[in-house]
Amino acid sequence: MGRIAGVTAAETRERLLRAAAEVFARRGYDGTRVADIAAVAGVSNGALYAHFGSKAELIAAALHAHGPGLLAELLAADPARPVADLLVAVGRRLPHRQDARSSLIAEALVAARRDEDVARPMREYVGERAGWLTGLVRAAQDDGEIDPALPAGALAHLCLLLAMGSVIVTPDLHGVGDEEWSALLTRLVAALAPAGPNQRPESESTGATP
Repeated sequence: MGRIAGVTAAETRERLLRAAAEVFARRGYDGTRVADIAAVAGVSNGALYAHFGSKAELIAAALHAHGPGLLAELLAADPARPVADLLVAVGRRLPHRQDARSSLIAEALVAARRDEDVARPMREYVGERAGWLTGLVRAAQDDGEIDPALPAGALAHLCLLLAMGSVIVTPDLHGVGDEEWSALLTRLVAALAPAGPNQRPESESTGATP
C-alpha cells in the first residue's frame, strides 16, 4: 500500500492529517502508532514518513489543520460582530464543545507535558493562538469595545486558559448550569468595556479606601 494512483502529494498530506486527527482523538497519543494513521489514510508507512518525520510532528500538524477554531469561525461568519459578543458566544459553547477537535487538543496538551518533541511544536501552536487573540483584543481596544487600559496579552492568555481548560475539565467531571454560566460570562465581558466619562471605580465613588 503506497501512494494512491491519481492522488497528489497535497491530497495525500490532507488524508494523513484527517486520519491523524481522527486516530489521535480516538486512541490518544500514546495509544496511537504511526502505522494506525497510515492504515486509516490508506497509505504505506513510507508514504507517511515522506510527509512527516515523526508522530510528534504529525500531531502538531493535525492540530494546526483540524484543531479547535470556533472563535475564528464565528468571526469569519460575521466580521462586523462586536468582539465582546463573540467572546460570550464562544464561552457559552465551551462546556459543550466535546467533539473530535477538542479531543485532539486535549491529547496534544497531555502529550506535551511528557514529551519534549510534542512540547516544542505545541509552544509554537499556543504562541500563534495567543498572538492572534492578542491582535483581536487590541483591534477591539482601538474600536472602543474593550478598555485600552487592560493588558491585551493577559486577556488573550485568560481566553486560552478557558478554552483549553474546557477540553480537560469536561461536563462529566464537573458541570455548571447553562444559565448560571451565561450570566457569569456576560458579567465578566461587560467588565471589559471602557468606563464611561461619568463612571469611576467603586472605591472612588463610595469613598472606600483600597
